[in-house]
Amino acid sequence: MAKVAFLGLGVMGYPMAGHLQAAGHDVTVYNRTAAKAEAWAKEHAGSHAATPREAAQGADFVMTCVGNDDDLRSVCTGKDGAFAGMEEGAILVDHTTVSAKVTRDLAAIAAGGGIGYVDAPISGGQAGAENGQLSVMCGGDQATYDKAAPVIDAYAKICRRMGDVGAGQITKMCNQIAIAGLVQGLSESLHFAQASGLDGEKVVEVISQGAAGSWQMVNRHKTMLADEYEHGFAVDWMRKDLNICLTTADEIGASLPVTALVDQFYKDVQKMGGGRWDTSSLLKRLKDV
Repeated sequence: MAKVAFLGLGVMGYPMAGHLQAAGHDVTVYNRTAAKAEAWAKEHAGSHAATPREAAQGADFVMTCVGNDDDLRSVCTGKDGAFAGMEEGAILVDHTTVSAKVTRDLAAIAAGGGIGYVDAPISGGQAGAENGQLSVMCGGDQATYDKAAPVIDAYAKICRRMGDVGAGQITKMCNQIAIAGLVQGLSESLHFAQASGLDGEKVVEVISQGAAGSWQMVNRHKTMLADEYEHGFAVDWMRKDLNICLTTADEIGASLPVTALVDQFYKDVQKMGGGRWDTSSLLKRLKDV
């Protein structure tokens, strides 16, 4: 069992930290809103700290799950950042979806202090975090990954090393690219069914058993048909991720025409006031066009 710091208690981080504590690790949490860290510590019989540095002191592993590149830099660097509290030989595992560039920059800073670094973005949504069934895609050297993987297993359905530092983030971009086109296709399918006068539930019952089936179809069709989107992975966060995908695509010379188009559709959803709606709200955009 390890001494672990967990930085960032959003809808994903809160239950992930709970799984670590339940697995027998000694967990100290930090959150920008201190009240949430205090609530977690009370619920899970763990500890909380006032700064990332304090949380990281003496930790074997520091897990981060925050919002974006700037948030990650903030919790890692500076006099109150995690790196300032970590000892040589400790490992930082970042579960945030961020750019490969900031990942490599922070990994280099960590290496200068003898700290290991694994970029380990996650997929599976809030339900996956709560049920300990996340897909974790990792980047880092083999030895560092091998040390971190048993700790990550507390909330992972699958955890794989994809390559050196940054490879985890690139894999997460592949994940988001695949989801973007899929959700648009599902939205168009349900919209077409409803416009044709068909029962959407019956349509999904049949087509989900064939080649059209997907996680999105099984887990999101009911709320989509009910026009309910106050849940799940927010459009604002998806646009953040797709911006990373499109920027990286320009850098490496990859073509992402469908991703670029769906990103603009999500921009339309934001203009409708749906920035915090689930990504499946692309159907609502079709209904309101």
